[in-house]
Amino acid sequence: EKCRVPEGWGTIAFGRDWSGTPRLQNGTSFYYFATNQWRYEEIPMDELASPLVKKARYQHPADYNVLAARLGWLPSYPQFNRNSLQLFEEAKSAGAETEKEAVQYVVDQLKNNQLKFAVEDPDHPDNFPRNLFVWRSNLISSSGKGHEYFLKHLLGTANGLLGKENETMKPEEIEWREAAEGKLDLLVSVDFRMAGNALYSDIVLPA
Repeated sequence: EKCRVPEGWGTIAFGRDWSGTPRLQNGTSFYYFATNQWRYEEIPMDELASPLVKKARYQHPADYNVLAARLGWLPSYPQFNRNSLQLFEEAKSAGAETEKEAVQYVVDQLKNNQLKFAVEDPDHPDNFPRNLFVWRSNLISSSGKGHEYFLKHLLGTANGLLGKENETMKPEEIEWREAAEGKLDLLVSVDFRMAGNALYSDIVLPA
C-alpha cells in the first residue's frame, strides 16, 4: 500500500473533483518541525558533510530546510506567518489589481522582513498546524517516526520522551523560543481500525 500510485486514490483523498490543485509537502520535513524533533539534534553537519567541503554552511540540519523553503526548492506549509487569504486581501488594499502585483506585494513584504516563512519560527502559535486529518494511516504509534515527540509536542499528552533539548546547537535561521506542547486543536482519523492513531483522535470516522 505504501507504493500505490497516487492517481489511484488522489482524486478522492484530495478532493480534486471539486477543489483547486492541492499543495503537497514531504511528510518528513512537516513532522520534523511539527513534532519539534529539530530541537534535539546532536550531530553537527560538519561531521556529515562531504570531505570535499572545508566547512558546512550551517551546523544544524534544520537550517538547510529553512534555506530550501526560502529559495523555493522545497514546499513548506504553513507557508508564511500570515494566512495566504489575508495576504491577498492586504495586497488588494495596498493597490494590487493583478496577480503579478499581488505576488510582488508578497515579495516586498519578505524583503522588508514584514513577512516571515512559518518554518523560521515553528514554535510560534501563528505557525502551528491546528487541524490534522489522517486517512487510513496509523500515524501515531506506528508510521510516525519519533512517537514520543508526536505525543509531547504535537498532541500535548502523556509521553515517555527521554531526550533533552540541545540548546548548545541552536539553528541560525530559526527563532528559538520555549518549546510548544500540544500544537493540534483537532485530530481526525478516517480508518477502519481502532489502531493507535484512532485512540488518540478527537474524532474517528469509518473509512
